[in-house]
Amino acid sequence: MRLSLFRRALVPAVAATLLLAPSPALAAPPPPFRDPSLPLAARIDDLLSRLTADEKVSLLHQYQPAIPRLGIGVFKTGTEALHGVAWSTDYDNKGAVVKADGTVFPQAIGLATTWDPALVKQVGAAVGQEARGFNARNPTLWGLNLWAPVVNLLRDPRWGRNEEGYSEDPYLTGELAVAYGRGMQGDDPRYLQAAPTLKHFLAYNNEVNRDTTSSSVPPKILHDYDEQAFKIPLQAGAANAVMPSYNLVNGRPSHVSPDLDDALRKWAPQDIAVVSDAGAPSNLVNSEKYYPTKAEGNAAAIKAGLDSFTDNDTDGSITTNAVKEALSKGLLTMADVENADRHLLSLRFRLGEFDPPGRNPYAKITPAVINSPAHQALARKTAVEQMVLLRNNGNALPLDAARNKKIAVVGPLSNTLYEDWYAGAMQYKVTPVQGIKERLGSAGTVASSEGVDRIALKDLSTGRYLTAPATTGKVIAGGTAAGTAESFDVYDWGAGKNTLRAAANGKFLSYSGGALVNDVDQPAGWFVQQQLKLDAQPDGSYVLEYAGNEANEPWFGPNKFAVVGADGTLTFSAPDAAHATKFGRDVLTSGVGSAVAAAKDADTAVVVVGSMPFINGREANDRTSTELAPAQRALIEAVQKANPHTVVVVENSYPTTGWDTLSVPGILWTSHAGQETGHAVADVLFGDKDPGGRLTQTWYASDAGLPSILDYDISKTGLTYQYYRGKPLFPFGYGLSYTGFRYDNVRTSQAGGKVRVSVDVTNTGARAGSDVVQLYSKNSGVQKLRDFSKVTLAPKQTRTVRFEVPVADLASWDVSRERSVVAAGVYEFSVGRNATELSAPQRVYVPGERALPRDLTRPTQAQNFDDYSGATLTDTSKVSGTSVAGVAGSWVAYRNVALTGPARFSASVSATASAQITVRLDSPTGRVLGTVPVASTGDRYAYTTVTAALAKVTGRHDVYLTFDGPVNLATFSLR
Repeated sequence: MRLSLFRRALVPAVAATLLLAPSPALAAPPPPFRDPSLPLAARIDDLLSRLTADEKVSLLHQYQPAIPRLGIGVFKTGTEALHGVAWSTDYDNKGAVVKADGTVFPQAIGLATTWDPALVKQVGAAVGQEARGFNARNPTLWGLNLWAPVVNLLRDPRWGRNEEGYSEDPYLTGELAVAYGRGMQGDDPRYLQAAPTLKHFLAYNNEVNRDTTSSSVPPKILHDYDEQAFKIPLQAGAANAVMPSYNLVNGRPSHVSPDLDDALRKWAPQDIAVVSDAGAPSNLVNSEKYYPTKAEGNAAAIKAGLDSFTDNDTDGSITTNAVKEALSKGLLTMADVENADRHLLSLRFRLGEFDPPGRNPYAKITPAVINSPAHQALARKTAVEQMVLLRNNGNALPLDAARNKKIAVVGPLSNTLYEDWYAGAMQYKVTPVQGIKERLGSAGTVASSEGVDRIALKDLSTGRYLTAPATTGKVIAGGTAAGTAESFDVYDWGAGKNTLRAAANGKFLSYSGGALVNDVDQPAGWFVQQQLKLDAQPDGSYVLEYAGNEANEPWFGPNKFAVVGADGTLTFSAPDAAHATKFGRDVLTSGVGSAVAAAKDADTAVVVVGSMPFINGREANDRTSTELAPAQRALIEAVQKANPHTVVVVENSYPTTGWDTLSVPGILWTSHAGQETGHAVADVLFGDKDPGGRLTQTWYASDAGLPSILDYDISKTGLTYQYYRGKPLFPFGYGLSYTGFRYDNVRTSQAGGKVRVSVDVTNTGARAGSDVVQLYSKNSGVQKLRDFSKVTLAPKQTRTVRFEVPVADLASWDVSRERSVVAAGVYEFSVGRNATELSAPQRVYVPGERALPRDLTRPTQAQNFDDYSGATLTDTSKVSGTSVAGVAGSWVAYRNVALTGPARFSASVSATASAQITVRLDSPTGRVLGTVPVASTGDRYAYTTVTAALAKVTGRHDVYLTFDGPVNLATFSLR
């Protein structure tokens, strides 16, 4: 009885307790988007279904805000990681740039000159690991969508961003991008270590007016050249995002190119995101004036395939308000917004953000990997492998430490390492002087000099010298004598650009609110406010001119020349030299004299020259010349005269001309190779390592033969090894070794849809060395790199190197078929050490599609011409299509046309003034078949159809369309 009563009392009490106290067994399951067992698409759908309309729109900005109710944190696209984690922008501090303190590897151009994808993948893996380490340190600041690699082809050596790219060749660029991208991604089949972003789509190779110039690229060059560098890594799955370029391509801004949602996503086997470049969405309205409002511009970009807007720094409201306006006006639908969100969320899911702890192996990476000893060793190895021996007359190199115990290391880059715009902050720096000292040890001595003048500037009207404070502060004209405070080291970087370092505290002078202050360790910043000119005047005096990047902006104003006030204060307050203060330039120590003194008694002199990465070409600034700075040339000549056993180390980021008129016997090139540069220089100079680097772009003999940097049709300009017919200073693929190599017995065969080529490579010297064996094909006069293999051989060792080229890879764009075609015919295959030193060509017949006569009876896109003169390409509409933009005297040609007595010419045209198109045979001045007048259509996008009768002709002919005025021609036919 009592037991029964007890049980009846206990049951409701326990039930009440269970209802009041939560139990793990009864906790709500996580939402489906957090369930890693579900398909990715289902998880994305579930997450989108839980978002409000405002939340969906908010994800379109670079800084995707947190959604606390769903436990979702901030996500940011874009951490710069070109050759190491470089910098990011701080969401919590109004987008302030924060530099990384990780490993600084050689610049991208240096990574490329290794010609070693396996090594580049190792570097990419280290960068991906460090990105995870930084993310673990501060996930809001250090995002895992990495903005690298840059795969724009190095078509023109004057491009300011040459340091960021890999090569002028699309195949080499693509293979290196695959390696770097896969390294960053990691090898896990499910999760991404980091998500690389290819930059910048497409045909982007000029900084001058980069947001308003249009790259006119004919279809064959577009498809066979520019696109390939993106297509290769995308098809390999080695990139997770793409960034469009600032420029326009064939008249249309890249940020609204239909290829963003079409070609790019078709090439990739997995979903990719498309992220804008900084400020580019606003350019659509502001500088480009392509759309009248932000709502229209943003809507067009989203519809074209853009997913993330890097605009207005951390202020996402401008973007989201414009998108909401576009939605309200029917320019966009919420489905368009959700489509963009899906691409971005796909990236976040694959980074493991929404998975339970312990599932993602990369989430275990800690900040301990940052600049780890293993990564430092990899930085040194990579810096060694990227060095290119350009000249070695009389075996000037390598140096024998036993016989070269007294070394002079001189030059403006001898005892410093510079960072570039896309480099992190080096935590230690091994300079060439330090590396060589360490290599010699106590058995040798190193004398050094930077080879720059130390000067004092005296106000000739008062006799007072410019004086810098011992700490930091304003420079004034106050000194009565030239002491340490009045002493400045002058670095001449060419093109009249100088930087002045104050002897008082070792810091460079900077423009600050119209004054000069001595406050920075190296020239840097977006505007590089350390650039000054010392302008010589006819009377022998000098004036000081400010030459920072912003000095040529219209908002800067006219006052760029220094004036010393009555109180000694210096300000840049004069509009010209006539109103500026005149200075005397007193040379306290001659840079050349100091270098010569160090070099004359040395066993060997090493002159280290090159570029300052923030001054001699970088983002926003193209180079105006490829010549070595005159002051550096003079230094080399003087040192060599004092010591014939002089070698040069060139540390820069691009081809430099003038070496053919310098007789220095040894020249070694390196990029700005990061923290281990000095060790690597010493390793190669003393022969501890063989110089295995090879050039990845053509070094032309001079500026004289270079076309406009804005001309993108390399088939017309003759740029790159594919089309260049002159004699280069150093050819593509060039580089010497400390040993010799012989190539024998080149064999070819064809089977199974592949062309097989093999060659026997022998090290003919007495020491081990590396060479890059390069395979080229030639068809229709165009030479192309098809494969390469970096081999290391012991003395007298022979190895057979084998290549396989899929026949499908021999395809090229056929304008008449509007697709890539493997043309039937004979292809020549050659093997060699660079693009000009090649074996005798091996002729291989390749079956494929035969050329057919063109059929112009059907509507033909005018852009698919075979030749042209004076015409450019432009956008048919703001959404899609490309037209020929003809002008007076221009023409386009269509070869090998089968004419069967056409009676009428029909064309879709637009014009803003009256003009005329003439149909001719076989030349621009050939027989006239007909002429069609074109009246103004009132708007360049308003197309109409015009027709004209034609004289009847049969047979095979070339058809020319000539223009006597401005006409946009979209399509035409001859019927």
